[in-house]
Amino acid sequence: MFENVIDLEEISQDKLQKVIDLACEIKADPQRYSESCHGKILATLFYEPSTRTQMSFKAAMMRLGGNTLGFDNPMNSSVSKGESLKDTIKMISGYTDIIAIRHPLEGSAKAASLYSDAPVINAGDGGHLHPTQTLTDLVTLYNEVGRLDHLKIGICGDLKYGRTAHSLIKTMSHYEGNEFYLISTPDLKLPSYITNILKGSGCKYTELNSLSEAMPMLDVLYMTRIQRERFASEEEYKKQSGIYVLDTEKLSLGKASLKILHPLPRVDEIAVEVDNDPRAVYFKQAVYGMYARMALIYLMLNEPAPKIHSEPSTGDLVHTCSNPNCITNSEVYLPRSFVNSGDMLTCTYCDSRMLI
Repeated sequence: MFENVIDLEEISQDKLQKVIDLACEIKADPQRYSESCHGKILATLFYEPSTRTQMSFKAAMMRLGGNTLGFDNPMNSSVSKGESLKDTIKMISGYTDIIAIRHPLEGSAKAASLYSDAPVINAGDGGHLHPTQTLTDLVTLYNEVGRLDHLKIGICGDLKYGRTAHSLIKTMSHYEGNEFYLISTPDLKLPSYITNILKGSGCKYTELNSLSEAMPMLDVLYMTRIQRERFASEEEYKKQSGIYVLDTEKLSLGKASLKILHPLPRVDEIAVEVDNDPRAVYFKQAVYGMYARMALIYLMLNEPAPKIHSEPSTGDLVHTCSNPNCITNSEVYLPRSFVNSGDMLTCTYCDSRMLI
């Protein structure tokens, strides 16, 4: 069904719906699928800290009857000795049937897929994308709201570095009638490559800096934390943290039917008293994530796509990606790859754009 899952833009709505429907089936009757991946092995390669994503991948595989291996700290692996991403992936893909990778550099999952002999799932690449969190969000909305279209969706917090926000906006912009309210400080606005996708799809969006102003209009509020690890200094982080806090006063402005999501972890952006409100579904969302990943793993292992993997060529030797966090600027052997659109080049690893 999928050779790799790097970006949900590469997956049709029909296939996404198949994953959602299967996640719902598994949730309703998990015993039916309890041995469906017996004898299979999932590798979780987490170069960044994670609780929900890593554990839900492991729980998903174990509940399907499979096994897991991997690391949650690269310093406990040969990465600490200087091993390249290519060599790590080539070696581990020989041991396993499927790989989930999280990495702090953007485009890392795509880079891993170039050298892997097993299918690769992007579990988060820097501030770029997080497709399985978006699958989690889709399964949550489908179950809690009942539809994925004609929704007024507020996304609040770190829209610049928030890979969960980027992935969700890209995917939900393709569903009819959805409208976005993008709530952030000027310094944490959505990157231009995402707003270009919104414009290209004809999806309405409004940028604003007041959560209270947006609350009465929303069907869905997607809160995100200000990510300390994405800032160059503690001082820069503190300038942005604590600005947006959802508390009972702001929540009183929302619709009775509002659903509040958060990819977690929470820091201080949702007050603890909000947890008891029936509109808060973020802890249920984390559980839906396990079923979403169970469905994805099942389909990738039991309905595999034809394998077209081949060793990449040297690629574009003339241009270098302008994004310092792009994987190609760290793993220098990687073939550079760009899409040319007029006077702009777009890096196919990290989606950064630069003038020719």
